[in-house]
Amino acid sequence: MRKNKDLIEVFGYAPNDLSKEARSLWNIGGCPFINKSCIKINHDQTITYGTCSVTSPYGDIIICPNRLYSNNYEILKRVSNDAFGNLPFFLFDQYIENRTTVNDCIVALGKNSGKEVQVGRHLSMDWVLAKIKDTELIEYVGIEIQSIDITGNYRDAWHAYKNLPNTKLPIDSIPSSNHGLNWANVHKRLIPQLIRKGVVYSRSNLVKKGLYFILPEIVYKKFEDVIGQDIPNVIKPAHDTLTVFTYELGKNVQAGSQRELSKVRKLRFTLDDFSNRFISGPNLPPGEALDDAVKRILTPK
Repeated sequence: MRKNKDLIEVFGYAPNDLSKEARSLWNIGGCPFINKSCIKINHDQTITYGTCSVTSPYGDIIICPNRLYSNNYEILKRVSNDAFGNLPFFLFDQYIENRTTVNDCIVALGKNSGKEVQVGRHLSMDWVLAKIKDTELIEYVGIEIQSIDITGNYRDAWHAYKNLPNTKLPIDSIPSSNHGLNWANVHKRLIPQLIRKGVVYSRSNLVKKGLYFILPEIVYKKFEDVIGQDIPNVIKPAHDTLTVFTYELGKNVQAGSQRELSKVRKLRFTLDDFSNRFISGPNLPPGEALDDAVKRILTPK
């Protein structure tokens, strides 16, 4: 029987996948989704964990944002098509190679493509998709990418999977993972950060389609615990809209293969509606609940 807490993907494959494709990435610490070194390392940078996804009470969940870049950044291309239509899409290096032969195109700027766009000292944008016409910047949109942070550790489970012999052991012979999930970050950090960046984009003269937000479906459901599920949707993107694409892992696959990244939902609403729901959403506790909480502490047992 599957453990309640387990690792789901390591270096893009099931942790007990002993195929050449999977184990070669364990050996080099490589990420198959960005074709670079994995960013999931321990504090002293001596171990590359490569953990992409884990179990949660709500289903298998992605814990590394780079896992969302499967199929050569397909999620960015979907945003490009939604915002700008069917124009040639390039990562930065590809654009440099082709800029003399392509008049109209979209160029992705981010950590793995050129540089992240940074505003001031403390505000960096995950991705900017720039619409270029005759080498001139005409318009752009922003994209924020989010997974979920974990708490605790999964060292014992990880080492057990790493040291599997050439024949697979029963999955219940692997220790349970001791990871937790930092759901509190949704309202403490993620939503305020998203609102702040959305406001910056909405004030730009070159942003006409607003901000896009890409994250696992399970994580967005935690957003809905705060903002509700009934924010009015708008049809077309505008400078002050927030467009959300959610994803989930596809079905289990055979050894040597990776699970697909499946699109679940697309939502679009104004940044004002989203912000107001965060401030005074339907699940905000009433003042009486705060009164009772204070009284409970002051009342002797």
